[in-house]
Amino acid sequence: MVRTPTERGLGRLGAVLPVWASLGLATPAAAFTVFACEPEWAALTRVLLPTARVHVATHAGQDPHHIEARPALIAQLRSADLAVCTGASLESGWLPSLQERAGNARARDVFLAADHVELIDPQPGAIGTPWAGDVHAEGNPHLHVHPRKLLEVTQALAERLGKEAPAERAGIEARRSAFELRWRQRILEWERLAAPLRGRQVAAQHTGFGYLWHWLGIRQTADLEPKPGMSPTPGHLQRLLDGLRAAPPMAVVISGYQDPRPGRWLSGQLASAGARVPLLVLPATVPDDGGERELAHWFDGLLRELLQVAGR
Repeated sequence: MVRTPTERGLGRLGAVLPVWASLGLATPAAAFTVFACEPEWAALTRVLLPTARVHVATHAGQDPHHIEARPALIAQLRSADLAVCTGASLESGWLPSLQERAGNARARDVFLAADHVELIDPQPGAIGTPWAGDVHAEGNPHLHVHPRKLLEVTQALAERLGKEAPAERAGIEARRSAFELRWRQRILEWERLAAPLRGRQVAAQHTGFGYLWHWLGIRQTADLEPKPGMSPTPGHLQRLLDGLRAAPPMAVVISGYQDPRPGRWLSGQLASAGARVPLLVLPATVPDDGGERELAHWFDGLLRELLQVAGR
């Protein structure tokens, strides 16, 4: 039988394929895949396991409490070997639906950062409702803005990644140890620079930077939200203004994803009363493609902005 050129080519390819396999040149193994609910956990994953494929559900311009379970996110969670999220009910409004629709058993046992640190402001027995706002009975979930708590999470995440990817365990531990050394040095320098901020006061929207204030010794004396997660109202802002005239804060602080108009109004009204209280818009987290360098730059930027409004 005479074979066509195409058949002869396929025959030669079939003869070559076993040689590739014997040389270890077969199709490469798929990269370990992580679904990170927030960019900070994607950044830590990249520090510990830089070869991982990391999908990030949210970015710095989004409120992580409220995310739509889009088809792209469902597909990403479906392919994940591990999901890494904050916990403390931060993702309770969207992650369970995403898990159900993804149908990935591996993504059910989520690594929750909040399970590995002591949270501030717990509210045992509290139940969130449409009228109560974003209530987190376990405590404030926005722990990523405290660099020392990031270290605690890094330790726990390294252990979990080593368990899920045992062939990478030694490398993960080596990178964790090196990161901890560098990060502790950075913390000491940040705390030295931030010393003039201790005892200062801010008005802020929500408690997204609560751990930052706790770390730096700053006091949040007013919240632009009448209840957690609820938009500021004219009546509430007016009451805040009446109280803040007597003791103006260092700044009015909001996250980059929040509407600046209420904070701008409050800042302007305080200025009309003779107090310089600038509106400070801070990024809520690192860029989506961040790693250790971006994490460090983010903290550098937070301190730089705060020190600038403090006149330092």
